[in-house]
Amino acid sequence: MDRRSFLRAAVIGSSASVAFGFSVTPQALAFPAQTGPSPYGGLRTADANGIMLPQGFTSRVLARSTRVVSGTSYTWHSAPDGGACFADGTGWIYVSNSEMSSGSGGASALRFNSSGAITGAYRILSGTTRNCSGGATPWGTWLSGEETDLGYLWETDPFGTKAAVRRPAMGRFSHEAAAVDPDRRVIYLTEDVSDGGFYRFVPTTWGDLSAGTLQVLRESGGALSWVRVPDPDGSPTATRRQVSGMKIFNGGEGCYYRNGTCFFTTKGDNRVWAYNAVNNTIAIAYDDNLTSSAPLTGVDNITGTTVGDLYVAEDGGNMEICVITPADVVAPFLRVTGQSGSELCGVAFNPAGNRLYFSSQRGTTGSSSGGITYEVTGPFRTTR
Repeated sequence: MDRRSFLRAAVIGSSASVAFGFSVTPQALAFPAQTGPSPYGGLRTADANGIMLPQGFTSRVLARSTRVVSGTSYTWHSAPDGGACFADGTGWIYVSNSEMSSGSGGASALRFNSSGAITGAYRILSGTTRNCSGGATPWGTWLSGEETDLGYLWETDPFGTKAAVRRPAMGRFSHEAAAVDPDRRVIYLTEDVSDGGFYRFVPTTWGDLSAGTLQVLRESGGALSWVRVPDPDGSPTATRRQVSGMKIFNGGEGCYYRNGTCFFTTKGDNRVWAYNAVNNTIAIAYDDNLTSSAPLTGVDNITGTTVGDLYVAEDGGNMEICVITPADVVAPFLRVTGQSGSELCGVAFNPAGNRLYFSSQRGTTGSSSGGITYEVTGPFRTTR
């Protein structure tokens, strides 16, 4: 039996592995998302920016690494990665990490007015290393993770007025993404190593990340439980090696919470997972080995919309951002051409949900100094 057939049999045979619709009250059990038609139709010929989009959508370049952002005096950072949007009066802010090493990482922000014009650009985090992904909080901060052994999570101010704060209570490990669950008042965290854990941080006081309990997901006899990590500092024993029976995930990447479910990706096996926090179960929402003619490979950053669509960016593959619908259909939403030496990241919607932001980390040059940050506008779905 090949791996695809074996995994499909495992999915059918185990309730813990069966994927479900993306509603908090699933309408029906289903296999992991299958290839199908996009709700936006097929991709059209690449535009002037080299991006293939559905009918009615357009793209624009917002910033290029090592170059001054138009209309500002700020030089955009190299190797743009994870990002998120924040409301700013009648406008909004897009924050973007910088996955540079040796203390050259950090994060920057672009500020937009109500019409979408850039009105400012500035640094919100400096002197850190390999800031890959992160997550937005309900109290208006950006959590930026260092993807390195004993890396920290930093809490930053998208408005650039307050100094960034290191949050050691949230653990020292190869931090990737964070997703806030306001219902259970916890923050889920992914770890980007091949034998990583899936964590959650329980703050002592909600809205204050200076103190709390770091837990990791454990599986025993098919049952899941959250277990306290004895030493969040991760030294001398790594956090992922402190709890016996910890459920292992192969290369944790993006993380996104909605309506009782935390979706997260693992690049080592090209999967999108769905952790149902209400029932404390986990499912495979997408697996390229369980999907015919799988369009999504190199899964990375993930975000979603109020109608239930998930958008997953590729690190590799054919440089696509794919959409996974609540009907468990996966299809390409856009494709970036001429940039095979790069990866797509930083997917985020503005507060109104009608503009999508993302970056090509190394652009057309294949170098961290060639990063490009884009905006896509068009008729995004508001109903399904």
